[in-house]
Amino acid sequence: MLSTITTPAADREHAGVQALAPEAVFAAYGCSSRGLSTAEAARRLAAGGRNELPGPRRRSPVLRFLRQFTDLFAVVLIVAALLTLSAYLLGDPREVGYLQLTVAILAVVVLNAAIGFGQEYMAERTAEALRAMVPHRARVLRDGERVEVPAAELVMGDVVVLEAGDAVSADCRLVEAHELAVNNVALTGESDPAGRTAEPVAAGIARLEARNLAWMGTVVAAGTGKAVVTGTATATEFGRIYRLTAETAPDRSPLQHQIAIMARRVAAAAFALGVLLFAVRLPAGDPLVETFIFALGVMVACVPEGLPATLSVALAIGVRRMARRQALVKKLVAVETLGSTTVICTDKTGTLTRAEMTVQQVWAAGATHRVSGVGYAPDGAVEDPAPVRELLRVAALCCDARLLPPNGEAGWRVLGDTTEGALLTVAAKAGLDMDAELAAAPRVGEFPFDSARKLMTTLHTQNGRTWALVKGAPLELLARCIRVRTAAGESTLDDPAREQVLAANDAMASLALRVLAVAVGEVPDARVSQADAESGLTLLGLVGMLDPPRPEVVDAVRTCRGAGIRVVMVTGDYALTAEAIARRVGILTEPGPPRTVTGAELDRLDDEGLRALLAAPGDVLFARVKPEHKMRVVAAFKDLGEVVAVTGDGANDAPALKRADIGVSMGASGTDVAREASVMVLLDDSFASIAAAVELGRSVYANIRKFLVYVFSSNVGELVPILAATFAGFPFVPITALQILAIDLGSDVLPALALGAERPEPGVMDTPPRSPRQRLFSLSLVRRFLFLGGIQAIGSTALFFWHLHSAGIPLTEFTMDNPVYREALTMTQAAIVIGQIFVGLAVRSDRHSVLRLGLLSNRAYVGAQLVGVAMICAISYVPLLQELFHTAALSLADWTLVVAAGALVLVGDEIRKALLRRKEVAT
Repeated sequence: MLSTITTPAADREHAGVQALAPEAVFAAYGCSSRGLSTAEAARRLAAGGRNELPGPRRRSPVLRFLRQFTDLFAVVLIVAALLTLSAYLLGDPREVGYLQLTVAILAVVVLNAAIGFGQEYMAERTAEALRAMVPHRARVLRDGERVEVPAAELVMGDVVVLEAGDAVSADCRLVEAHELAVNNVALTGESDPAGRTAEPVAAGIARLEARNLAWMGTVVAAGTGKAVVTGTATATEFGRIYRLTAETAPDRSPLQHQIAIMARRVAAAAFALGVLLFAVRLPAGDPLVETFIFALGVMVACVPEGLPATLSVALAIGVRRMARRQALVKKLVAVETLGSTTVICTDKTGTLTRAEMTVQQVWAAGATHRVSGVGYAPDGAVEDPAPVRELLRVAALCCDARLLPPNGEAGWRVLGDTTEGALLTVAAKAGLDMDAELAAAPRVGEFPFDSARKLMTTLHTQNGRTWALVKGAPLELLARCIRVRTAAGESTLDDPAREQVLAANDAMASLALRVLAVAVGEVPDARVSQADAESGLTLLGLVGMLDPPRPEVVDAVRTCRGAGIRVVMVTGDYALTAEAIARRVGILTEPGPPRTVTGAELDRLDDEGLRALLAAPGDVLFARVKPEHKMRVVAAFKDLGEVVAVTGDGANDAPALKRADIGVSMGASGTDVAREASVMVLLDDSFASIAAAVELGRSVYANIRKFLVYVFSSNVGELVPILAATFAGFPFVPITALQILAIDLGSDVLPALALGAERPEPGVMDTPPRSPRQRLFSLSLVRRFLFLGGIQAIGSTALFFWHLHSAGIPLTEFTMDNPVYREALTMTQAAIVIGQIFVGLAVRSDRHSVLRLGLLSNRAYVGAQLVGVAMICAISYVPLLQELFHTAALSLADWTLVVAAGALVLVGDEIRKALLRRKEVAT
């Protein structure tokens, strides 16, 4: 029979195991209450395989590295390198500058490939993190004896022993459960431990809802039990999430799409212009090799060789800034994606909330008393504590948990159940010394919490009398009470009194508070039965507690909404709790009940209906969802054209984190798989860090546009003089390919990086996200660099021909070694370099004057431009470089003309900005 239940498909056939009695479970899996024999376990292990998730398919590191060179921009640069190498090989005599040009371009390509290879390596660790979450050891019964075996050697039919603190090593059907509770947060997203039973449940109940099943990757929170292994490795719920994650390929980011488009356009323009000029000059009688080299110069002028490296380093600057804001970004391109985010699908527990239970209200003697403070630190106070002090004393004595004081950097924390930790904390806020109280009323007996009766009772002696202290679910405890403590003393719990208690309970529940009732009763002695101890009680009151929102989240959500970003809660928690938190933090703002969609309702909704639901105006909330539901929500948003960020901390979040445009995981409380599946990790687990990262992401995108305008303006300044010389019939280029590379890599890269480090402009979060369909290489960007580059090109071209004309020599009689030609060549290069200084000042803002921003406010830019000036001076005056670049020394008068020509760029742009601001005021 075992062979029929060792595959995922067969496992589904046996989903009805939840409906079997424990004895029938043993029979179904060919085992007994003594477990398997050692020999049978070995046989099943050989037949069914080890309880391990498969390792990721690994590609050869060499192939992964070589794959980086297939990117279109890399191809364009490689072609440019091959062309420069061809120019070197065909030249007569050979020009060593072209060989140097080839080596420099290839170095840029290799640098970018190394960066891409490193990013890919990080992404492939996701599946490995899933495997690491599986426990390494498990306790099982073999031949009737309890033994410890590697978790990888568990087989179906093994009987495992579970105790508080154990990690569950495989999917199991419980056959014994004693006050057993399991924390499923890593799998389902539920924040509270879920009680477990060995009793059969209906076969129609969803497997994750079945209270007699336990799942691989979850943790036993309380109690003890035994269970039969029903699924191992990929035949588990955890394995199903692994498959979902492994099969989900991350999409390319918007920036990667835009860079690919830009690379295609640049490549096409470079090739077309090169071919055109080659075709124009060759029939005019120019030598073939010289014509080819001339066309090559045009192609090199069109390709911004330093742009990929500049882009990568600029993104890295954004990564470092985000790290200082508690957001660790693992992929450079994700920085820009954040800036274009339109939807954030956020988890609740640990992201919006503190993942700490805190008592918010106490109801006693007919009145509600509010409690201040959050977390387990006893900071805060109980409103009018006298009437509730006895209630809180009883509740705190009826606890097994302990509060641990701060230790080093760790603050107050709870050892044990978080609910009991909250009760101990509120008792301290009310001024109770629980060590003294326990010494005065020592515990002499206990009836542990049981999920069936939903109560916990402890027995204490004080002054010769024995008392039963009880806490638990209000309805269950209310049925066992006959009296109630009021302001005037004890009175009979009649129907009006019961209605008052129920009304108080409903009021707390409507705020999504978890409500506990507390009661006390005198018993004869510690030998009393459970039934007698939990009957004839006096109700002391109710305690309402909540996992509170983080204080900074409200402002962060408001900031995101003001920036036009839609925030949607998608959680595995209960709808009422989720709605209350969503309203507190500002995710839900409309009056009346929100559109709450559960996982079960999503199963009945097709993809078209889901997209229609998301596209409709108004608030929507997703609760009690599974991993595949989160993936569906993310996919539907993306189908609507949204750029989606997803937050999560559990293994159940991993597929959605990977499917999103940008996955955001929790660094402190998150699971390894969530952190590895995401591209951004919040080191402080706070949603507020997402808002800060979005602001930086928008700034990064704006800075990318700034240095794109800067770089392509330089290309226009380089290209126009070449075209002008061609159509004027001049036999030589006004600027050589080697000079162009010196500008692109020598004097343009550092200033472009400095522009990439510009601080966010004011109001960056007061505008809606840009459309995902907006192109990086847009018409507005083209107009911008054509305007600035055009002014620069006019100045450099005019200087070149003016200097040649002033010599009085016909253009057709110049030679490459003519001093006047070399001076003109130098002036052209110098005019472009100096002009770029003023272009950079102009592009720092699209509308604000550089005088308002401050000429020296970006010190990195000033320093970078000084390097460029030093380079052009060296090329002009150092003899060795003069020979290499065919340049000559410039006079003071020449430099005056060069600076004047460059300054025209800034003057022209300041006039444009002034007209733009005047137009905005007028409208």
